[in-house]
Amino acid sequence: MVAKIITGKSMRGALHYNENKVLEGKAELILASGFAGDIDRMNFSQKLHRFENLLMLNPKVKTNTLHISLNFDSAEKLKDDTLQQIAVTYMDRIGFGDQPFLAYRHNDAGHDHIHLVTTNIQASGERIDLHNIGAIRSEKARREIEMEYKLVKAEGKKYKPEPGIKAIDITKVNYGRLPTKRAVSNTVTAVVNTYKFTSLAELNAVLKQFNVVADRGAEDTLMFQKKGLIYSLLDEKGNKIGIPIKSSSLYAKPTLPELEKQFEKHVESRQQYKPQLKGAIDKVIGNKPAGQEAFTKSLKAAGIAAIFRIGANGQAFGITYVDHRNKIVFKGSDLGKAYSAKAILISLGRKEKSTETLQMSIKNSQKSTNQIDRIDFTPKLKELTDTVPNLLEPMLKEQFDQSGGPPKKRKRKKLNL
Repeated sequence: MVAKIITGKSMRGALHYNENKVLEGKAELILASGFAGDIDRMNFSQKLHRFENLLMLNPKVKTNTLHISLNFDSAEKLKDDTLQQIAVTYMDRIGFGDQPFLAYRHNDAGHDHIHLVTTNIQASGERIDLHNIGAIRSEKARREIEMEYKLVKAEGKKYKPEPGIKAIDITKVNYGRLPTKRAVSNTVTAVVNTYKFTSLAELNAVLKQFNVVADRGAEDTLMFQKKGLIYSLLDEKGNKIGIPIKSSSLYAKPTLPELEKQFEKHVESRQQYKPQLKGAIDKVIGNKPAGQEAFTKSLKAAGIAAIFRIGANGQAFGITYVDHRNKIVFKGSDLGKAYSAKAILISLGRKEKSTETLQMSIKNSQKSTNQIDRIDFTPKLKELTDTVPNLLEPMLKEQFDQSGGPPKKRKRKKLNL
């Protein structure tokens, strides 16, 4: 079992993510602990209200949402009652047994997994400390549950990393089976809440893998100047389709000013994963992949997307790495010179196109020179020598008189107007 913990500031966003999955038929609510009444009859607002009653007890606490996913091996097919017991046991052992929480079973991946949504604000108004909750409490609880429920252990087994977010099914959206706004909102919320990025370009490196893109518009537009932001769907060729959606209209409010706050925080928070990412890239390079395609394929198998940025001339001028294991994004240059696009292509044994073109030009030039050297110009030169005087004589005769002096200037006649 693998536990992934996300702490956030938007209970509404976490709840919307799971409730929308239910509406799409990709999830179902299997447990509501600490909720009075018939949960099946509760709508979104009623569920949110239960959590907001606690949030209002301590409004100073900004990080007040806990969103956890428990992921099980693909070989394990667990029943709802087993997943319910695991959810209760896990929450109790990480110190959230008395907190209200919702458990959703998701079926949008190749393995069983449940999502748990709760808050760290207690009925007394005190907050539960979330600092390092993964290493201090979750890991211990995870190992104990694996033993008690005879689950496949995360350690000692090659775990296949997955993004955890499924790309939007463009066909379904186009045919109206899935509303565009809801589809975009689900994906953007999931990415923004889980990945660490330091620029809009890095965010788009992630979003584009799920068929979404964030756009500020052209620099000379009012939208750009006002720091506006829209989100659009992408087709299989990467072209924008459908009507763009304003960032302010999405549930999580992923506007540019809000994203910029995250840019600053992520600069430091992603650093701890930097050595691991570099090590993974080094390992792939060490295996000497046969070209760029083999390189990207090997990294993908390790849960890392390598995205080469291609210029108008068809050459790669940059590279961005998206580590789906640790949910981080790095430009190659930020990792170090050895991880830039140029260095990677050289290490793969590929010369830059410009260098190849220059070498080919030099080679052709030398070839042409050698051909010229082999031509005998003697007959042509003799013919030219004999011809030139005959060509020049009339021309010179016009310019000089018989005495060798310059020709006399002709006077121009004045016109009487």
